[in-house]
Amino acid sequence: MIPRYTSPEMAVLWSQDTKFATWLEIELLAAEAQAMLGLVPADAARRLRERAQVTSAARIDEIEEKETRHDVVAFLRVVGETVGEDARFLHKGLGSSDVVDTALSVLMVRAADILVAGLERLRSALGTLARVHRRTVMAGRTHGVQAEPVTFGLKAALWYAEVGRGLDRVRRAREIIAVGKLSGEVGTFAHTPPEIEAFVCERLGLRAAPVSSQVLQRDRHAEYLAHLAVVAGTLEKIATEIRTLQRTELREVEEPFHAGQTGSSAMPHKRNPIICERVAGLARLMRGYAAAALEDIALWGERDITHSSVERVIAPDATTVLDYMIRKLTGVIEGLRVYPEHMRINLERTGGLVFSHRVLLALLDKGLPRDEAYRIVQTAAMRAWEGGGVFSDLIRASGMLTDGELRACFDASHALRYVDTIFARTGLDAAGAEPVPAPSMGGRHA
Repeated sequence: MIPRYTSPEMAVLWSQDTKFATWLEIELLAAEAQAMLGLVPADAARRLRERAQVTSAARIDEIEEKETRHDVVAFLRVVGETVGEDARFLHKGLGSSDVVDTALSVLMVRAADILVAGLERLRSALGTLARVHRRTVMAGRTHGVQAEPVTFGLKAALWYAEVGRGLDRVRRAREIIAVGKLSGEVGTFAHTPPEIEAFVCERLGLRAAPVSSQVLQRDRHAEYLAHLAVVAGTLEKIATEIRTLQRTELREVEEPFHAGQTGSSAMPHKRNPIICERVAGLARLMRGYAAAALEDIALWGERDITHSSVERVIAPDATTVLDYMIRKLTGVIEGLRVYPEHMRINLERTGGLVFSHRVLLALLDKGLPRDEAYRIVQTAAMRAWEGGGVFSDLIRASGMLTDGELRACFDASHALRYVDTIFARTGLDAAGAEPVPAPSMGGRHA
């Protein structure tokens, strides 16, 4: 991934130095396990641990490119130079994929841990946002059109819950990929007993795959990437809603705009939701990575290498991009500007049309047939939409409801009376909450 989207942690994790260091640790653990079983001299295993080094990742890459055309062979050559005759005990009985696949699992587990930590911070920020704006009344919208009142805190609570499910997904992804294999060229343990695999995997914090071919099966990697893509979709969803609410015509929220920041080279007034747009754009990459991982599942026989080139790109890039998306969106949420007064003004803009369902129910309670009640409410609503009067006044003119009944219909607190119940169900503590206040429009239009 390009440096623009790469955090220092992910840069180190997916560096050549870290990869080769992980390969070396697997080789040394395998030698130590073989020494315990009498397959390698104990002194040789000890000397390997003391002396073996990856002296130059760049030299390994150069040897692979110019000579071996094989990265593991180039790696073994460079490490072997640091241990002399004991080099013959490195990689004894192992296949290249025993090292490469197990190391990839280690790195993907570590990447998942970084992602989990980031998502926990994002969820915490969303929880704070939800609690602060539990009572901030605004228009709920469906199809982009005002529907009924909600609170901004409820919107944030919904995001909080979904990011929580994303955390569960990344933890499941970590679990599914936390496996290793040292079962040889076709998975039969022909040259090393299963005890070697068990020892190495246990030391690395992995489980031994119950059965493998030359490689770990790529349904695991596909599931991992698919979970990450779903999480990216959640981040895109949140970012897209913030972008929608930041539109000039609404301006109910706004992503942070810092001192010295410019929104346009030509239009000095611009404050664009560039971070949210970036998050939404990168989600497209994440779906592409998941699709590529699904293509990697089907291999010839016990293995081919059609997956290898793909994974060199998608495993580092997907985890790095998602990490970037999480960090950036967390910064937006933590610094989000919220404009409750704009929310109130926008809610009042339709003159109480957001209470049409409540009016419909009140007419039904009066004993009117549903079709007749619906016709009365819709006729008044359509006239109000087209500037033919105020909705509540038009309903009053029908003579079907008293002034008291009208006031009750246009009181937002009724629609929002279960806010605390929803917060409690999402794990957001509702203790000490005050009743949801009605917006000023309730009295104005009744």
